[in-house]
Amino acid sequence: MMRKNILVIGGTGLVGKVILRILQARNPAYNLFVGSRQLGKTNNDLVIDVNNPETFDCIAQNKIDLIVLCTKDSDNAILQFAIQNKLDYIDITKPTSDLTVAYDLAKANSKKIASRIVFSSGWMAGIVGSLIDFMEPDKQKIQETNIYIYYSVKDQAGKSSANFLAENICKPFVVYKNNQPQKVKHFLDSEKFNYSFGIGKRKAYNLDVPDLFILNQIEKIPTVSVKMTYNSKFVTSLMGYFQSLRIFNIMFLRERQLLFGSSGNGDQTVFEVIIKTQDKIKRISLQSIKGQAELTAFSTVLHIEKMLNETLSGVYFSHQMHSSQEIYEALDNYTTINLKISE
Repeated sequence: MMRKNILVIGGTGLVGKVILRILQARNPAYNLFVGSRQLGKTNNDLVIDVNNPETFDCIAQNKIDLIVLCTKDSDNAILQFAIQNKLDYIDITKPTSDLTVAYDLAKANSKKIASRIVFSSGWMAGIVGSLIDFMEPDKQKIQETNIYIYYSVKDQAGKSSANFLAENICKPFVVYKNNQPQKVKHFLDSEKFNYSFGIGKRKAYNLDVPDLFILNQIEKIPTVSVKMTYNSKFVTSLMGYFQSLRIFNIMFLRERQLLFGSSGNGDQTVFEVIIKTQDKIKRISLQSIKGQAELTAFSTVLHIEKMLNETLSGVYFSHQMHSSQEIYEALDNYTTINLKISE
């Protein structure tokens, strides 16, 4: 087997480090490179600044096969470099607005693409589509999908999720009701939801994640919503008050970043997917005991392994590469992830 050269750009960040740890443990034959703006200590540490294409020369010099993007690349410079140089590429960081731009750019270049260009959703690591598929293979039967996230302020949080909320908290985003896009805002429209794994009833508020776009526009599910709650009921209510009283609007970006940027030592993260067909409601619940970063990283590793093994070249959302059975079993067999199914 040829040695596969994998570059993780943003590999010194929270999720990047975990991806490297899991990849190393599962695939010792892979040759792993870390891309960051600082000079590292080994030959496998490459200086790459996404805002400076002159730093990309080392990607070709080190014969990289696959680029994993774990940092913000506003101009899609790495995506364009990957397409031009026929390199496999997976992005796990983009919020919805950036994702749609990158997806359009990739589709516009689809005739040139001779590698695998894969977009994955950060919050649920691009596995929601597979879990829905596993629960209801006939997507045309699905009328509505609701996702509920439980996020702990004690969890280790990367900069990107904090910055995303800080930058977008005052901007409306789109959810879909009977295929009609509806503009909503974060932390409004509270709904009581009974979470699994002993968490119980919580107020959950609107949250923008790329799965909204993917499930409606790509998978054609007519009604899609995503809501989240924090582990602290106080923090959850506070966010609701701040949004309804428009307090976020008068805060500086730096203040909002501090507000969302608290990072703990680690805690569980949970998400629940409710799938409604005409005659049934199905539910799949996932708990990652080690938190959000571990779930995102492990799922990303599953996508990487798939890309390097067999997927045809083209533009994909990560769930489109897998059989849903494979993803379900891989998650179910992972020691720190628990899955529950109920109908």
